[in-house]
Amino acid sequence: MPEASPPGWPGRVAVGVVRSDPPQIFLAETPEVLSRVLALEVVAQTRPQELSGRPGLLEKIREALLEERWADAVFSWIDATGEAVDAYPDEPVWSEARLDLEKAALEIKVAPVFEESESS
Repeated sequence: MPEASPPGWPGRVAVGVVRSDPPQIFLAETPEVLSRVLALEVVAQTRPQELSGRPGLLEKIREALLEERWADAVFSWIDATGEAVDAYPDEPVWSEARLDLEKAALEIKVAPVFEESESS
């Protein structure tokens, strides 16, 4: 049976951006799922030799992964690799139901771009 969606879904989403080359983007239902997916898809996929210059951090990462402390594993991985990860835990998901064409057309007419400027 599929998991129940969080309240408000599809209203919010957690986004993670790994600033690698090329960047990797991850979307998840919650910040907790985002931490888990980053741990599995990014941290756990790192080869030990990539962390050889940082003694102790490989074991710290492994321990965090085995103990299912996903966020700790991600933070240790960032420390070990110097790779930046941006996380946006509560971003809106825009859908037709949330912003239909009629509502958009109405809101556009009162948007700041249509205010009178002092130079007009």
